[in-house]
Amino acid sequence: MTYVKSFRDLEVYRLSREVSKQIFVISKGFPSEEKFSLTDQVRRSSRSVGAQIAEAWGKRRYENHFISKLTDADSEQLETQHWLEEAEECDYINTDISKEIIHKCESIGKMLHSMIEKSSSFCSKAQ
Repeated sequence: MTYVKSFRDLEVYRLSREVSKQIFVISKGFPSEEKFSLTDQVRRSSRSVGAQIAEAWGKRRYENHFISKLTDADSEQLETQHWLEEAEECDYINTDISKEIIHKCESIGKMLHSMIEKSSSFCSKAQ
């Protein structure tokens, strides 16, 4: 993977940052009583996706660690989907916004799965 010089060059990383920013903006409208529960949870899980991708990039020397971190990122995007569904059920966000962000999360999941399947090309010793 010589054309990718940094985790910042990865489309999946950029999309994860987009999602976390979008969640930050919409969660500003959540009720104040959700500050230390739903708001905090959805922000943390969405931000963790990009952080796990960055950590995976740093662990490319060890393919199993790389895969483990990508798996953690996938878990975090799934958790984010859960919290978005909770926010929708509580009428904090509308269905269209929820579906839009969940669709992006699903895209992130597909990209992560692809990276896991092709992990050896990211972890080659030629880097």
